[in-house]
Amino acid sequence: MISERQERLLKLIIEDYIKTARPIGSKSLCEILNCSSATIRNEMSELEDLGLLEKTHISSGRVPSEKGYRYYVDNIMKPKEIDKEELNELQTVFNSKSLVLTDAISKSMEIISEMTNYTAIVLGSTSKENKVTKIEVVPIDSTNLIAIVITDKGHVEHKNVKLEEKVSVAEIKQTVDLINKLIIGVPISEVSSLLEYEIKPIIAQYVKQHEVLYNAFYNAFTDFSDNSFKMNGTKNILMQPEFNNTDKIRDIISKFEDKEIIKNIKEEDNGINIYIGSENEFDDDLTIIKTKYNINGEEGTLALIGPKRMEYDRAITLLDYIKKNIDKD
Repeated sequence: MISERQERLLKLIIEDYIKTARPIGSKSLCEILNCSSATIRNEMSELEDLGLLEKTHISSGRVPSEKGYRYYVDNIMKPKEIDKEELNELQTVFNSKSLVLTDAISKSMEIISEMTNYTAIVLGSTSKENKVTKIEVVPIDSTNLIAIVITDKGHVEHKNVKLEEKVSVAEIKQTVDLINKLIIGVPISEVSSLLEYEIKPIIAQYVKQHEVLYNAFYNAFTDFSDNSFKMNGTKNILMQPEFNNTDKIRDIISKFEDKEIIKNIKEEDNGINIYIGSENEFDDDLTIIKTKYNINGEEGTLALIGPKRMEYDRAITLLDYIKKNIDKD
């Protein structure tokens, strides 16, 4: 256990470092804690011996260690209230009648990414668990349309599709009707294969421009089947001052581009969980805060990824707000 003064000192050091990314000066600490610089040095030295602080490479200043952040999260930190403007923005998303819940989740995580400058990830169930109940198409013009896929889990995906040449609305409708008759109840991950080997020959019998439409729908379903996660703000991490090393930046970018690594972020435990540095399998220099959600039996994960110097109290509150809105619906 650490003393009450040491705990207060650790809190000050961590919360200041979160804001500034620089070691706090002992003079400021003396004024806040009303004690001498010698006392501060001694207390900081003890906290360092306990592994809660560590020296920086560029100066003699001390900054929080991974163990220090863990102590702060477990023993000191309190959730932070959401700013009124931020709350209004999120409430607008969840109160929108034009958005299904899955879209509201994606949009709210996109907003949180912008608010915090962290990377936000929404992991859904794999496409094997989602079976097609219907596809719809909204023609924009003779070469552009929006394809909408609805699954048995209530999941809705939409994609802009560009045709290689002009196709009549009648031919598009006929193709969609044929596909709908043949793919109901088929997992999204199997639709592309079904299109290629069974549906394509049938479309060819009835639709003049079958090749153009087949290619468009094949590509769309291939994207749908691989669309089990959404990610926002991947560049936000690289704007953090601690990531100014070219090799480190390249390493993080390659991880964000690896779909299998991203899918492994999936959360298995309940509640909102914090994985600091080496506690997560993604990167030792990052923190991942994540939670599991459930919509009509379909489980997914919400995650925020940021530096270890993360605004934990705010990030937890924002994720908790989304989780509660999901459970409410």
